[in-house]
Amino acid sequence: MRKLLEQLRRATWLSLFLIFLLFGLAVTGACSGAGDSSSDSDGSEQATSDEESKKESAKKAKKGEDKDDDEDNEETVPVEVVDLGRGRIETVLRFSTNLEAESEVQVVSQAPGQLPVVQLLVEEGDDVRKGQVLLRLQNDQLRTALGRTRGQLAKAQREYDRQTNLHQLQLISEQAYTDATYELEQLQLALKDAQRELGYTEVRASISGTVTERHVVVGNQVTPGQVLFDLVDFDSIVARVYVPEKELWRIRPGLDARLLVEATRGVERLGSVDRIAPRVDPRSGTVKVTVAIPRAETLLPGMYVSVELVTEVHEDAVLVPKKALIYDADQIFVFRLVEPGEESDDGKGNERVERLLVEARLEDRDHIEVGDALAAGDRIVIAGQAGLKNGSLVRLVGAQADNADKADKAEGGPEDGLAAEG
Repeated sequence: MRKLLEQLRRATWLSLFLIFLLFGLAVTGACSGAGDSSSDSDGSEQATSDEESKKESAKKAKKGEDKDDDEDNEETVPVEVVDLGRGRIETVLRFSTNLEAESEVQVVSQAPGQLPVVQLLVEEGDDVRKGQVLLRLQNDQLRTALGRTRGQLAKAQREYDRQTNLHQLQLISEQAYTDATYELEQLQLALKDAQRELGYTEVRASISGTVTERHVVVGNQVTPGQVLFDLVDFDSIVARVYVPEKELWRIRPGLDARLLVEATRGVERLGSVDRIAPRVDPRSGTVKVTVAIPRAETLLPGMYVSVELVTEVHEDAVLVPKKALIYDADQIFVFRLVEPGEESDDGKGNERVERLLVEARLEDRDHIEVGDALAAGDRIVIAGQAGLKNGSLVRLVGAQADNADKADKAEGGPEDGLAAEG
């Protein structure tokens, strides 16, 4: 029994020893495996980092190559440019109207009753003076009436003298004297009427001017108020234009004006503002302005003319062609070639442009004057600017390009010759 117990105890201790031994080996193996795993993990991470660095470098290199390719492949826009110069520019207000004669009248008959024309003394186109006889009407009856009135007046005058003597001697009544006086005065008035009616048979010019139209011929029966002639004073021809009230501050008497007459093939005539009406038409919002014109044989009343009122003039302005302008909302831009320098071209003869904001000070039909943004000699784009932006690469075409090629050949000629000799 005792031996059995001893054997069991030894077997138990042996079992425990084996268990501890196996446990120790297992722990040692686990620690060794963890160390190896950590080492393998560190190595893997390092390899991954190196690979990512290489990829990043490759990407950067590729981007650089792409950028260089983009720069090499940047599209050039063909444009035409012009050198800015200086010159005269003026602001004008333009209107259209018909010429009028301020002194224009119709000569009418004032003779009593129907009287025939017996003599024509002027024709259309004749110049006449004020008071000159233009035609005569038949006046036989009026002369007879005038003679009869004179005879009656002479008789009344003798009767009045006799009644005056009797009245002084108090031999007649006051009523008889008054009747004689009244009779004399009435006949005196009748004589004046007869003389005036006889004078109306000679039709006279009421103004000095030119006969523009004759309405009767010899033998026509003329009635009171009938138009006989049209007279026009060509020294009084004017052009009346109606200026918007917002432009009134630009207008003053004496302001220069130009008139373009279509009937004379666009011949230009000079005039000046003569009068400005002192009121604004509330219906149209305009002011009537009268332009005086020196007499010219080619200007006739009724002609259609274009009137330009020159409101402001600058003699030495930098002139920008209107076809160079780009409108963006209420702003105006132009594209100017960049001055020669590092950023001005791509090394291939092409150039770059910059977008400039400009402000119009004066403008005419073809040009504007701008502020200090541009100067004489600047080259600006006048064709092809629709697709441009600030910094765009452009290629010159047209006259400027031809001039540039000629200049390059002229500069390169001697060097080429020397190279050939070498």
